[in-house]
Amino acid sequence: MQGNSRPVTSTQAAVHRDLARLLARHVAHPFRKPVAEYSRTAFAALLAVWNERQPLVLDAACGTGESTLLLAGQNPEALVVGVDQSARRLARGRSLAGAFRNVILLRADMVDVWLLMAERGMRPAAQYLLYPNPWPKPAQVMRRWPAHPIFPTVIGLGGRIECRTNWRIYAEEFAQAVATLTGAAVGVEKFQPARPLTPFERKYGATGHALYRVAAPAQARPPC
Repeated sequence: MQGNSRPVTSTQAAVHRDLARLLARHVAHPFRKPVAEYSRTAFAALLAVWNERQPLVLDAACGTGESTLLLAGQNPEALVVGVDQSARRLARGRSLAGAFRNVILLRADMVDVWLLMAERGMRPAAQYLLYPNPWPKPAQVMRRWPAHPIFPTVIGLGGRIECRTNWRIYAEEFAQAVATLTGAAVGVEKFQPARPLTPFERKYGATGHALYRVAAPAQARPPC
């Protein structure tokens, strides 16, 4: 199988010079924004099916939900929650989700879901951020999760957190951001998955892109 996706290109050659400053600002001024009503409705649907003793696995910006279903198969004891803004993409996953009793796919703003989880003191067992848009222009840095104002909230939720990307700089920024916020040493791993979790991972692998993973253990969280 051959892919045809282009590698990420950027004039940025290393971790963004403003990352540390942005993280410090985000920690000093916790992110606040009004939560969209459709996100509240989706979050209520999650609360309606979640047994609070059941581990939560969060698949952020899950697209078609392919990764969500695979994670559900790998974590049968957990409720695996896939979140995406696109009803069209989620419809593909929902057509297959009936085979799983431990999956819910939500159409919601991912930032809203993180804010609502933090508001309720929810603690996911694991969070996956799989092949997020790299926003490779240096001026777009705050669109990347590691430099986004929501990132301290994401890390503050706790649990194991894993990011996968085909842009090494994104992985390095993610690792640095996690280390800055938790005090834990977090590395970047070049890897080849035994089975792709997402359509992007499958396409990038077929094209011959290098793939990178950052995995922070559950104990790597901000000190109280």
